[in-house]
Amino acid sequence: MLWGRGGGGEERGAKRAPPTAVDPPHPTPPHPLPSPQVDYKNVMREYGLGPNGGILTALNLFATRFDQVVALLEKARDPPLRLAVLDTPGQIEIFAWSASGSIMTDSLGASMPTAVVFVVDTPRCASAPAFVANILQAASILYRTRLPLLLVFNKSDVAGAGAVTSWLTDWDALDAALAGEKSYAASLSRSLSLVLDEFVGAIPHVTVSAATGAGFDDLLRACGALRETYAATYLPDLLARRGAAAAAEAERQAGELARMRLDAEGGAGGG
Repeated sequence: MLWGRGGGGEERGAKRAPPTAVDPPHPTPPHPLPSPQVDYKNVMREYGLGPNGGILTALNLFATRFDQVVALLEKARDPPLRLAVLDTPGQIEIFAWSASGSIMTDSLGASMPTAVVFVVDTPRCASAPAFVANILQAASILYRTRLPLLLVFNKSDVAGAGAVTSWLTDWDALDAALAGEKSYAASLSRSLSLVLDEFVGAIPHVTVSAATGAGFDDLLRACGALRETYAATYLPDLLARRGAAAAAEAERQAGELARMRLDAEGGAGGG
């Protein structure tokens, strides 16, 4: 699943996916359509909504039929489907923190190997505070979805990502860059960087250009590695959560049954 801030280039990158990928086609109005099955402009007109409200409503409508998307991805093919690319709305907060976004993300994660590709707009991360803000958002998405995460630094044709990616593994370099910032937010960014130091070092990353296609071989290899991460981390956690939910439900049903017996015994005794 492609996630990223508006303008980061994830939609353009999705169009460079290999022929085996599934990228839901849609028109390209000023605000992306979540699905070709939901007429975004009609939703806005019918409910009197603005762009963000229209996207959220369209997502909610789409979530009611997301089982059809999962069935489409699971459908047998010859040759078999190796990779599916789902481009999420650029208004990342809407998808990340809405109930419909959670439904779609959890449905995919429970049905097949799934990962989040977080697309970073490299030129906009030239400043250290902006870099920390992007990493903090990536961290929140990781903990929100629990899915394997890959950082993709896009637009390498516009600005080299060498300095930015070095901050992922060299805390001293990031600290020095933050020390040179004089804004009131710089001290906060510096404190956050201390917390994120170990986190960012464990996240894989690649550098690409959606415009030229540079780095996409590395991206596909990294996606293959994410499948292994899914099997090693997300799947056991998913099975454990299912087991806990089943145990809680069994306990609830046992409690209900015990109460019914007590009520029945009490009624019989009173008669």
